[in-house]
Amino acid sequence: MTDLQSLFDDQHRASRHAADVPIAERRDRVQRVQGLLDRHGAAIAAAVEADFGVRSAALTEVADLFVLRNLLRQLLCRLAGWSRPVRVRTPIHLQPARAWVQRQPLGVVGVISPWNYPLQLSLGPAATALAAGNRVMLKPSELTPRTSALLAELVAEAFAPGEFTVVQGDAGIAAQFAALPFDHLFFTGSTAVGRKVAQAAAANLTPTTLELGGKSPCIVDASADLEEAALRIAHGKLLNAGQTCIAPDYVLLPRGREDDFAAAWQRAVARLFPRVEGNPDYAAILGQGHLERLRALLQEARDSGARIEQPVADPGARQLAPALVIGPEPGLRLLQEEIFGPILPVLPCDDSEQAIRYINARPRPLALYWFGTDTAARDRVLAGTVSGGVTVNDTLMHITHDNLPFGGVGESGWGSYHGEAGFLRFTQQKAVLVQSRWSAGSMIYPPYGEKLRRMMKLLRVLG
Repeated sequence: MTDLQSLFDDQHRASRHAADVPIAERRDRVQRVQGLLDRHGAAIAAAVEADFGVRSAALTEVADLFVLRNLLRQLLCRLAGWSRPVRVRTPIHLQPARAWVQRQPLGVVGVISPWNYPLQLSLGPAATALAAGNRVMLKPSELTPRTSALLAELVAEAFAPGEFTVVQGDAGIAAQFAALPFDHLFFTGSTAVGRKVAQAAAANLTPTTLELGGKSPCIVDASADLEEAALRIAHGKLLNAGQTCIAPDYVLLPRGREDDFAAAWQRAVARLFPRVEGNPDYAAILGQGHLERLRALLQEARDSGARIEQPVADPGARQLAPALVIGPEPGLRLLQEEIFGPILPVLPCDDSEQAIRYINARPRPLALYWFGTDTAARDRVLAGTVSGGVTVNDTLMHITHDNLPFGGVGESGWGSYHGEAGFLRFTQQKAVLVQSRWSAGSMIYPPYGEKLRRMMKLLRVLG
């Protein structure tokens, strides 16, 4: 069994021995992650495909490596500037003192990553933490064992254990990992597991970033082009067979447009995936247990009388055919649980205000999608709802914008990363004040009396 405590102790000692890490060394570490992808990208994509059963190298390139490579390029370009001290204005009562915020590494960062995007969601936060000057321990998912084993091998070839190491193991190892006294713990996964991670971290007062899931809505406004909206919703829903934390989880549609949307959806699916079974670009559901859960959700909806549109498919295949569920009953599990699969409920609404009320009556989502051309209606939704992020007239795309923070709110998580937001998440912003020899601070020293009264009156006027 991996000796987690020894690995942590080695990194902890190294981080305390050299609290700061030179820019050149940080850049070198990020370049080593970049080189790992450049040299072994094909082998990594093959490992991902073997873990999923069906998931093409092209899908891994689009869904994992594209975002990851952009992040690495941005880190290499910007990390020196992001690391510089930031001068701040000094208030009059402290002048002529000087002040700045000094950006330093936190120390040792733990990353627990999921199975659905096993490269982007593991190496992305790990590389960002390395760019900020930290040591990193990564625990990838045991549900993608070939990918996790290959990452462990490649990272061990490129890094000393005191810099960056990968820990493999099951849920028991993950629990031990979360209980280590990291300087920061970054977790991506389900809300249920996120609660356990937060509880384990709290025992050590370890700050956390939790990237969770939730039910991300699509609002289709009356002004929307249904054909275009259906295509973009289908792409966001069916990428990786819906096994995406920010996949559209349900659609709020103007009442009476259900048939039009269903027809547009069918055309969109046929365009994106002319066939499902045997199509390498349509990912398999990762495991049999997850597949059975999705089938049970559909069966419950079917038994309740919901209208379900789904092509006939091989019942033994793990490539679950896309399913549209129109008008499901409110109490169905389909509307209570994060779906994480290619099933899309469609809920008719009388107007956008009803859609806003529906969203606000539930936990705040990780993502929200709005479709239409009525900017006033769009702005009412943006002002009237709170979510981790928003894409207007598309799905998923806000996660690909290098300069937008990505994260959840409430039950969909806390803390953001990507871009400078991610860099600062793994950085201690230390306040520094350099006092002047001509400081007026002595004016407020005791014993207090008339001199202090005049000084405080002057400061109130000047303030």
